[in-house]
Formats: sequence, C-alpha cells, structure tokens
Amino acid sequence: MRKGIRALAWLVLASYPALALAATGDVKIVVGASGRKVILNENLAQRARRLSARLAPLPDEGLEPMIARHSDAQNLDPKLVRALIQAESGYNVKAVSNKGAIGLMQLMPDTASELNIRDPYDPDQNIKGGTMYLRQMLDHFAGKVELAIAAYNAGPGAVEKHGGIPPFAETRDYVKRVLSLWRGADFSLPSAVSVLMPGNRRKPYLIRGPNNRLVLTTSLGGSK
Repeated sequence: MRKGIRALAWLVLASYPALALAATGDVKIVVGASGRKVILNENLAQRARRLSARLAPLPDEGLEPMIARHSDAQNLDPKLVRALIQAESGYNVKAVSNKGAIGLMQLMPDTASELNIRDPYDPDQNIKGGTMYLRQMLDHFAGKVELAIAAYNAGPGAVEKHGGIPPFAETRDYVKRVLSLWRGADFSLPSAVSVLMPGNRRKPYLIRGPNNRLVLTTSLGGSK
C-alpha cells in the first residue's frame, strides 16, 4: 500500500515539474503581485551570497569573461555589475522573483523584450540585458550611480516622482547594499559616488547631460 502511495506521489511530481521543484527543498512558492503563484528557486548558498555584506567570489569562473565583456561594452565598472548581480540573485541563473524578474540581473520580461533579450535565463544574454539597462539608467540620471541603482530596483518613474531615491525600505536598503558591495565600505549612503580605476586613473564615461547632449566625464557620481 505504501509503495503504491509513493509511486502515485512521484507520478504526480513527474507530471507537474513545479511541484517536483518544490519537493527538493530549494524553492518556495509565494503569491506574486499579479496574484499568481510564483516559485522562488533559491538555495541556501545563493541566498547567503545575495544577503552577504561583502562581495563574494564568483561561483562560476565562466561568468567573469561575460561580466567583463558586457561591462566594457556599456562602459561600466565590472565590480559595480558584480555587486548588482550579487544583490539581485546571488548568482542564481534560474532566479525568479515574486514579481517575475528573471535570471542573474533579474530582468523583467517586458524589459528583456525591449532590450531584444530572447532568453533571460541564459547568463550571457541576461548580463548583456542587465548592463544595457543599467547604462540606460545611468544616462537617464546624468551618471548619478545611486539614482541609477534605485531606478534599477524601483523603476525610473519612482525615482523621478520622488525627486531622488524613493522612500521605500526595500529600495533604500538595496541601494545601500549595492553601493557597499561595490565600494567595499559600510552601508552608508554617499551623496556622490565615483569610480577609481587601477593606478588612480579615472576611466572616462559617456553620459547624457540635462540638455540631452553626450558628455564625456570621469565622474559617475558628480564628484571631481
């Protein structure tokens, strides 16, 4: 009788992969913003990396050239991209948030589509889309990193509406966490942030200024 019950249980799990995933203990099921049930597939190691106060070593050495290539293509500091990936997913390529954001850099399906990312679960495509979107946010907010990071989390509309980092606990904590991981400091929120490249030389970054002109600057956060 017990064998029959077990066989039936596994038959059900095989028929419904979502239930099979839940049975592994690495996932939990929550109700998303749309009211639909969402499977969050995050294991303990990924969660520990995501919540860590320090920049963690890359769990897969194959990610390093991807991050370097796409960061360079968008003129971003690779360390900033790593900080964002860690805070977003803990390097979980199959991550799905309760709002439906997907992959390493947690791309929303609509955003992925707009960026012509066909498979946001593919690490290379996901990093490409995430770095493109981060560059868009930096250009939109005149190179102010803290505002770009806030927009990455809460959307540019929320940042514009509140005239700065929105007063959402999640977003404020997220901005502090990403900046801390990037800068290797505590979770204090600086008024301006800059990128120092090796040899104390600042790498020039191309941004759009308030008059919509392209500006070449060595300061991402407005500091001299």
